[in-house]
This record gives sequence, structure tokens and C-alpha cells, in this order.
Amino acid sequence: MQQDLILCGRVLSFVASPFDAVGPEAAVEVHEALAIRAGKIIGLGSRAALRRAFPEAELVDHGAHVILPGFVDAHVHYPQTGIIASWGKRLIDWLNTYTFPEEMRFADAAYAAEVAARYLDLTTACGTTTVASYCTIHPESVDALFSKAQARGQRVIAGKTCMDRNAPAGLRDSAQNAYDDSAALIARWHGVDRLTYAITPRFSPTSTPEQLEALGALWAAHPSCLMQTHLSEQLDEIAWVRQLYPEARDYLDTYEAHGLLREGAVFGHAIHLEPREKDRLREIRASLVHCPTSNTFIGSGLFDLSGLMADGHRIGLATDTGGGSSFSMLRTMAAAYEVAQLRGTPLHAAQLLWLATQGSATALRLEDKVGNLAIGMEADLVVLDLASTPAIAQRSQRAETLWEALFPTLMMGDDRAIAEVRIDGRKAK
Repeated sequence: MQQDLILCGRVLSFVASPFDAVGPEAAVEVHEALAIRAGKIIGLGSRAALRRAFPEAELVDHGAHVILPGFVDAHVHYPQTGIIASWGKRLIDWLNTYTFPEEMRFADAAYAAEVAARYLDLTTACGTTTVASYCTIHPESVDALFSKAQARGQRVIAGKTCMDRNAPAGLRDSAQNAYDDSAALIARWHGVDRLTYAITPRFSPTSTPEQLEALGALWAAHPSCLMQTHLSEQLDEIAWVRQLYPEARDYLDTYEAHGLLREGAVFGHAIHLEPREKDRLREIRASLVHCPTSNTFIGSGLFDLSGLMADGHRIGLATDTGGGSSFSMLRTMAAAYEVAQLRGTPLHAAQLLWLATQGSATALRLEDKVGNLAIGMEADLVVLDLASTPAIAQRSQRAETLWEALFPTLMMGDDRAIAEVRIDGRKAK
């Protein structure tokens, strides 16, 4: 049994979305301390008040460091860990040149386990405590990630990636195999400890209508699972979908027609959406995931975060490892800020932090579990050092407010800014 714990510092807790509040800063309360018992947050407030309430608790003083919810990465490909930052390709070329050859290796359970452990080490070092990952077509790749996450007490969403066309022979399954393998993995892992299964067609071009139909039937049979896939990432991809699905009204319709559109659907990228798609996604309360480093690295386009948020969409933030060029959600927040600037809609630090925590948790239907520091929430958190490098320190020293002090770390920070990480209340870094 873990001893009760009081962490002192500048504790940030969201009381509203900073996209909805009168001013972004009004969405955040700052406390002196929080208390943890058995992996859950049991108190927020002043240091003195929590010491009185929990006199036997161990006290850890983080001084001027900022204590935040652990980062939630809503769209990743852990099997692409080894090929991150591969040079110079558009999406389809990038898949064929780098991704598919690497994913072939995950038929080897030992290799899958090695990469899964390395991926979780790298992301934990960057302050990420929850991820939603695509695996490969191999059930071994799913077992590897869930097993490693379970051993760490970590909340992870994942699923077998299903493809039955337009991929190498060694990476194709069938409609029936996709259903059967995924059903077996759901039975083995879904809802066990802190693990959630996501039914995972890679995207419409690599699935036949028959496979999408089978996965729609599987989701209907297991409605508590999520469904994750890609949508409207690049213009040439959209043109390809039109050729493959000439009867579809648009890209989204290729999923909707096969039972893969309802609340709990999580669509990565969603850059080039048609008006009907936007309306339908909002109506159905599906989630969109902004992947800014990937979208710029692969040259996909500029996601309309502010416009979609203003229209009422659920939006999370993600690194999209390894199309994205960093494991760090700090770098991802910086990229989201840069993309927003290019669209003429700058983001406040509170909005960036919300996207990387509560926004992503909400996109994954985990907002009652992770993504915020509030009583009853799971104790996944990160402690930020706002003077982790000389460049950041000299800037933050000039700050007159907490937000001004925090912003340089969001723009220039990396794993050195992560002073401590706790997963399920236990120290992970």
C-alpha cells in the first residue's frame, strides 16, 4: 500500500476549457499542493490545509516548479519509434519506404516487446503518461505494448492495425482475420487494469469495404471500445479515396457507410474537411486529433484548430510518432502554436496545455480519469522545471506572471524540463 503523498509546487487545475472561458487564464486555478492516495488525487489546496488534513502523508516540495496533469498523446504509432525523423517523403511514399518495412518486423514478439519498452521509456521521459497507439497487423505488437504498459500501471489505448489491400503481402490480413484477431485481443485486454482497446483500420485506402464492414460489426458488438483511424490528411490521399470509393459522398462517408462513425470515433489529422464532414463529425460527437509536427514534417497542411474548436468539435493533440518528428508533447505544443500563428489565430499557453491534457483526454473519452488535477482523478502528473536550460531560465526570470514564465518552456522545452513524472501516483521519472 502506497503511503499518502503531498506534492507542493504551483499546481494547475482546469475548472473550464480555456477555449470557452472569458479569458484563457480564468479556466485555471493555481494551488499550493495536492494530495495523493492509492493512485488517486484526494486533495487540492494550500500546503497548510493539506498537511492538517493528511498529517501522516509524505511531503515532497517542488518549490517553484509547476505541477500539471500528465500529457495525453492522442494519436501515435509506437512501431514507428525506430524510423522517426526519416527524410523527405510525402505520406504514401513515406509509408512504402519507411513505415511498412519497419512494421513487418513486429511479427517477432521479442522485437515488438523491445520497441514497446523503448517507446514508453522515451515518452515517459518527456512527461507523457497516456497514449493512444496504432500497433501493426500482428497481434504480438498489441500484446507487447499492453504488457509493458500494464507492468508500469500505465493508461494506454491501442489496437491491431487492420489492412487488407494496398500494403505489402506481409502486412495484409483479411476482413475475417481482422475481425477475429481484434475480437481475441479485446477479450484479452480491453478494460483490464488501465488498458482500453481501439478498433483500428489504418485508413480507407488500405481496407476493402468488406474489411471496414467487418470492423463496423465488431465495434457494434463491443461498443465500449474506441475506434481510431486517419481522415483527410493529404490532398492526394483524398483523391485516392475518391478513386477507391467512387460511391462515397466524401472521405468520412467511407467510414460512416460501414458502421465506423459515432461517438468514440477518433480521427487523426482531419486537415482538409468538407463542410458536410465537419457538420457530421460535430453532430455525432466524434473526436479529431491535431498532429502539428507530423502535418508540417510530411507537408500535409495546416489544421484549422481555432475554427473547428469554435464550431464545437472535440479536439485532442498528438505527436503522431513517427510521422511526427518528436516524442515530446512540449515540442508538439510549440508546433501547434506555430501552425495557429500561420492561420492568424495565436494560442494562449493555457489553451496549449489544455489540448495536451484535458483536450486529448476528452477526445479519448477519458476526461473523468486523466488529463486534469482534480479530486477523484487518477494521479498521473508531470512536474515542470521552468528554468531547465540557460536560454529558458534567462527568459523566465524576466516574467511578471506565471503564464509568461511558463510559455518559454512550452516553446523551447524538452525532456530536460521534465523534473518528475508520476504514473498512477508512483514516480516514473
